[in-house]
Amino acid sequence: MKLLSVAIPCYNSESYMGKCIESLLPGGEDVEILIVDDGSTDRTGEIADDYEKRYPSIVKAIHKENGGHGSAVNAGLAHASGLFYKVVDSDDWVKESAYRKILETLRDIIAGGETLDMMISNFVYEKEGAKKHKVMKYHHALPQDKIFGWNEVRHFHKGQYILMHSVILRTNLLRECGLKLPEHTFYVDNIFVFEPLPFVKKMYYLDVNFYRYYIGREGQSVNEEVMIGRIDQQIRVNKIMIDYLVEKRAKIYGKRKLKKYMLNYLEIITVISSIMLIRSGTEENLEKKAELWQYIRQKDLSLYMHLRCGVLGNSMHLPGKGGRKISVEGYKICRRFFQFN
Repeated sequence: MKLLSVAIPCYNSESYMGKCIESLLPGGEDVEILIVDDGSTDRTGEIADDYEKRYPSIVKAIHKENGGHGSAVNAGLAHASGLFYKVVDSDDWVKESAYRKILETLRDIIAGGETLDMMISNFVYEKEGAKKHKVMKYHHALPQDKIFGWNEVRHFHKGQYILMHSVILRTNLLRECGLKLPEHTFYVDNIFVFEPLPFVKKMYYLDVNFYRYYIGREGQSVNEEVMIGRIDQQIRVNKIMIDYLVEKRAKIYGKRKLKKYMLNYLEIITVISSIMLIRSGTEENLEKKAELWQYIRQKDLSLYMHLRCGVLGNSMHLPGKGGRKISVEGYKICRRFFQFN
């Protein structure tokens, strides 16, 4: 059995997928690289097959009909034979020294007989044209170099969350919790790092800058204009997360720090949905914003009050055009500070 399965969802990725794959090959025989060709129309599938021929004991090419990022992640998980599962997008890459340290740590944990549910490491925003690259670190919020549970988690700053780039999850945990991401929908990475959390008991934080998250490719899903154009998909993901939190309420609310973290994460996703709807400037999208908040209210009144009455929730409901302008300016300040989009 492999130590780690790494899925690379690829759609028309011929011009950049090589850098991603090459960065993962130093993992050697401990790692299974699953290149998921999600119905590409360029040379992506051919490149995947070529890597499989060159590295038959490490690389597996998976070809499927187009179903979107979530569908590719699902396909990777279905084929994964490793003890742990990681997703690396085809335009991103990993740092070799940090990669080797992660594999060494995972081997040591397994050799010690421990069960690990989730490993967390840092990621770097590789933003096109930026002189400095922001690093998302967790050393102030998480214990280092030890296995810990939710009771030992400290305070996360606003705007700082455990993202798909940060995590390696136990493969069987993902299967046991029934994770299945929706197809033909962007932004499902938020579900990937949300739904497994109530099942995560043992975590480990390694303070290394492992994942390099590239921002700047034209048409990238985190581009603001693209997000506004795909706002219905963002809302769909937002509602799935709302439904899940309500459905798993008893399991989540029994752990105070897990509850706090998941509520805060849902809050920021809901704020992003709201600000994109405001930023679009159309009456139709302002109605969608009202409908989203009404959906939360009808689903769970206490959840609605928590999200609505916080600082961020209040800032999404300032009255009139002037209020909406203040909301947008506040968002711009946060965007500059946290360097997203």
